[in-house]
Amino acid sequence: MAVSPPTVALVGANGHGRTHRRTIAELQEQGVVRLAALCDLAPVDDPPAGVPVYRDHAALIEEVRPELVVVCTPPHTHLSIASAALRRGCDVLLEKPPLLDVAEHHALLDVVARTGRACQVGFQALASPALAQLRTAVDAGRIGPLRTIAALGAWKRDESYFRRGGWVGRRSVDGVRVLDGALANPFAHAVMQVLAIARRRPVTVEVTRYRTRDIEVDDTATLRLTFAGGVRALVAVTLCAEEFVPGEITVTGEDAAAWLEYPTDRLRLPGEPEPRSVPGRVSLLANLAAHRADPGVPLLAPLAQTLGFTEVLETLVASPVAPVDPTWVRTEHDLPHPRTVITGINEALRRAVDGGRLLSELALPWAIQE
Repeated sequence: MAVSPPTVALVGANGHGRTHRRTIAELQEQGVVRLAALCDLAPVDDPPAGVPVYRDHAALIEEVRPELVVVCTPPHTHLSIASAALRRGCDVLLEKPPLLDVAEHHALLDVVARTGRACQVGFQALASPALAQLRTAVDAGRIGPLRTIAALGAWKRDESYFRRGGWVGRRSVDGVRVLDGALANPFAHAVMQVLAIARRRPVTVEVTRYRTRDIEVDDTATLRLTFAGGVRALVAVTLCAEEFVPGEITVTGEDAAAWLEYPTDRLRLPGEPEPRSVPGRVSLLANLAAHRADPGVPLLAPLAQTLGFTEVLETLVASPVAPVDPTWVRTEHDLPHPRTVITGINEALRRAVDGGRLLSELALPWAIQE
């Protein structure tokens, strides 16, 4: 007797939710899931025929009773929506960053424990087979004792990116605390990859954050983590790049180094002359559906595994954000809308990761510290 695929609802169907809609459509064609409902406060364009659209996630959960719920809403709404879904017997795929702070993280972990349901976080890079190979190589001693981890990402984001929601670039909206910033949101994967490779929580967290526009959070930043045993990690990122760098991680030991481009699963291990593509990345939603059908299938990005990320995030979002000297900022028109670029930013980020230094330690002329 054929088993019907689990039903899935998407809360937050616009914006980044469109990516989830495409993933759900692909999985539905494969017979992995079946889309049962969509939800968004704004009108949803082109909903599939026969699929109801809700404005209220609570009504959707109560009336549709989906087996899986994807939560793709602003981070400050995650705890309430995910908790409601878990308490109704749904398993949840929660977009990153998962929660605002450690207290919220523990609160949701408690709901998971009380309900016995599953909560997976949308750190899709944790489902990377290239990451798995890299961690195996590190564990096997192929680079020697671990010494440093360096992550660099340089993206181009135009002004439309910073206008995609009323919470974007803010610390609070109408008295409600929200969460955004280069490290907290677009480059959250880089931070999580570093923690996954280190396999331990940092002893110290240092950060410098910068902004080129009238926002309250960072669009450019460096983060330095120090772990037990003297292992150090440096994450250097910007949304104001001169040249695009997808996201690369260099892991260095006493004997050798390895390199991973985490968005593309390109990997170079010691002894390999060139990076190679590692196929086989699994959809986190497909993994969640498989886990629901058979709890013996482990989650690839369980909520508990991401607690270290939230701990780091809680420290860095409390740090100040300094303006970049505007004489070092220019406007480019290579995207559909104008975008800001920091002159020399790619070189500065490279110097930061190569030396394990924060941007504030590079004597940069544009880095004003208030």
